[in-house]
Amino acid sequence: MAGQLPRVVLVTRRTDLEALVARHGTREQARFFLQGRQQSIEELEARHARFEEALQVVSKAIPVKWRRSRLDRSDLSRFVFEPEDLVLVVGQDGLVANVAKYLDGQWVLGINPDPDRYEGILVPVGPPMVADLLEPAVKRSCKVQERTMVEAKLDDGQRLLALNEVFVGHRTHQSARYRLRMGEREERHSSSGMIVCTGTGSTGWALSIHRQTHPGLALPTSEAASLAYFVREAWPGKGCEATLTAGLLDASADLEVTSEMNEDGVIFGDGIEDDRLDFGWGMRAVIRRAEERLHLVSGG
Repeated sequence: MAGQLPRVVLVTRRTDLEALVARHGTREQARFFLQGRQQSIEELEARHARFEEALQVVSKAIPVKWRRSRLDRSDLSRFVFEPEDLVLVVGQDGLVANVAKYLDGQWVLGINPDPDRYEGILVPVGPPMVADLLEPAVKRSCKVQERTMVEAKLDDGQRLLALNEVFVGHRTHQSARYRLRMGEREERHSSSGMIVCTGTGSTGWALSIHRQTHPGLALPTSEAASLAYFVREAWPGKGCEATLTAGLLDASADLEVTSEMNEDGVIFGDGIEDDRLDFGWGMRAVIRRAEERLHLVSGG
């Protein structure tokens, strides 16, 4: 809204210490649980302290007059973002992927609270840099990466977005049966499922599969419009094939997958199995590059 003060949405998730204490009720019970397994709570407390220190630096950098909201990862699906929001994500790289699917053009500033533990691919900004980046980011006058996202759309209209990859397979990761079509080629598969990844996702799960199975395939770069797909452990048995198992999809191409799983067939994105599409027998999914992009602030 014209003339309205900028709004910053600060997104975090519980630290490992907070999650452990919530599960056991008190800090002392959590300490006792770890001690009985020859583990120490002090390491988690040190990580928590580093996170709180980073969060304090970030919070102080936000101008007092600006509007602000604090949001836990678990509340993302219920939060209404405004078009001009600046989203500050403080945490590991995966938290940015969790946020991305709920945005529609908002810019994201990924902040790394613990560079010794987190790679920083999607959280490239250190807390001391935030103060200098907020004003340019709000004014859309700083550098930004536009990262490709991937979508899976069912024939009943349901749709799922992901920043790293979508997984198609059996909920328990046992043998998944489906028909895979790419262009004029089609195969019936029995496999451990398949993933379709973006350039952002090519540094994660897809990279592990790539190294083991198709090291000669050139993976998409971080801002490329293309996608890559990998079938996991395709079984060339009776009635099944195993040649259409990896490849690249350009910006206009798509994969069509038809489920032959009577129950527990699923599609989920970025490793979040609870946020999934059920994919039972006969359902058809088309997987392609999404129209949405992640707008990730990368510098001043």
